[in-house]
Amino acid sequence: MIKQIMPLSLIVALRFFGLFIVLPVLSIYAMEMKGATPFLAGLVVGGYALTQAAFQVPFGLMSDKVGRKKTLLFGLLIFIAGSVIAAMSDNIYMLLIGRFLQGAGAIGSVVSAMIADLVKEEQRAHAMAIMGGTIAMSFAAAMIIAPLVGGYWGIDKLFWLTAILSVMAIGILFTAVPQPPKIVHSYAEEESKMLDVFKDKSLTRMYITFLFHSSIMTMAFFIIPLVMTQALDDGGFGWSKAELWKVYLPAMVFGLLAMGPAAVFGEKYGKGREIFMISVAVILLGFLAMGFASSPWLFIVGVVLFFIGFNMFEPLLQSFVSKFAKVHQKGAALGVANTFAYVGIFLGGLLAGFLMQHYGRGTLAIFVAVLSAVWFIWVATMPNPNNRGNVYLPLDIFDRNKVAALTDHPAIVESYVNETENIAVVKYEKDMIDEDEVRGMLLD
Repeated sequence: MIKQIMPLSLIVALRFFGLFIVLPVLSIYAMEMKGATPFLAGLVVGGYALTQAAFQVPFGLMSDKVGRKKTLLFGLLIFIAGSVIAAMSDNIYMLLIGRFLQGAGAIGSVVSAMIADLVKEEQRAHAMAIMGGTIAMSFAAAMIIAPLVGGYWGIDKLFWLTAILSVMAIGILFTAVPQPPKIVHSYAEEESKMLDVFKDKSLTRMYITFLFHSSIMTMAFFIIPLVMTQALDDGGFGWSKAELWKVYLPAMVFGLLAMGPAAVFGEKYGKGREIFMISVAVILLGFLAMGFASSPWLFIVGVVLFFIGFNMFEPLLQSFVSKFAKVHQKGAALGVANTFAYVGIFLGGLLAGFLMQHYGRGTLAIFVAVLSAVWFIWVATMPNPNNRGNVYLPLDIFDRNKVAALTDHPAIVESYVNETENIAVVKYEKDMIDEDEVRGMLLD
């Protein structure tokens, strides 16, 4: 499994590194551009998410139809073009165009769907955790490298670095990423329409969770560099851009440490919902500390708490969506989930810029606290995907002609055939039927 997943994880890590590396200093950079206002700076921070939101579902559907690799190549080329434009920007509007174009290379859902193709569902949490771990490491590296490179050589160099890394990702795509298996399912054409991914209430709940998670993340990344670098007279702490790594390093260390236990308890012990509730509570506390801190050290404690809560979600979000989604809609469902995430990023940047321009960070912190309280209630009432199980049946023993008919049984969620491995896969409700009964249904 590691050999299959690592190349894809590396592609995602390189791409996200390119997005992450500008986040710690982007709001400062945008404010220095000709024509900038706090509102437009917020749009720069979250603006790429607008086009990400617009293209996640089309990219997911495209990958289901024409193939994952072709779709990944197309997305990476668009992302490179946006990075070059952003690097060459000399005013706020050109920077916005570059950011919007960066977002149009919406490949996140495609990679997640390809990982779901390559590994069995019982291994998917581990696979998603590997991908999440590489993203988190790229995140950590970006938080440290960005202030140093941006502070000493200029933030435009970060965009050039992003373009170069994306070219490397294309090389990995065609030299190390395996072809996904050929899957045969019995879903009719009308069952594969886009609206089908909204019929499952569990999936819909996950979409909204993505929205909350990403919007609050963007608000945090908007205020952290601004507050730390603003002059003392303006309510900041007067640090230089090159010193911001001192804020992000401890936050990322604790955030990474939190991911392991979250993955174990969320997947192995079936406590995903409880992990989500704890995460939201920690994020709420962290944002209140950031909003009302009177010293830089208390503010940093708030940043650390935020990163812990934020990172606890990472190994579980994509995995849960891929478990709830049926085999023929994984690309589309992950596309919808990522669309909600990027809508959240866009709205978070917009709201953070507006609230900071007109009211200040205290008001922003109160707004996030209220939002987190609603989010807590939302995740507390969601179902747990661990209640579903899978059975893998070799087709040289079991009758493949009976596989499609299994979906008529109320306890069977779906069934399909993996032609590459010559097995039938049946997903069932654990509280209604067990694995032996599923096998018996196919042998009768």
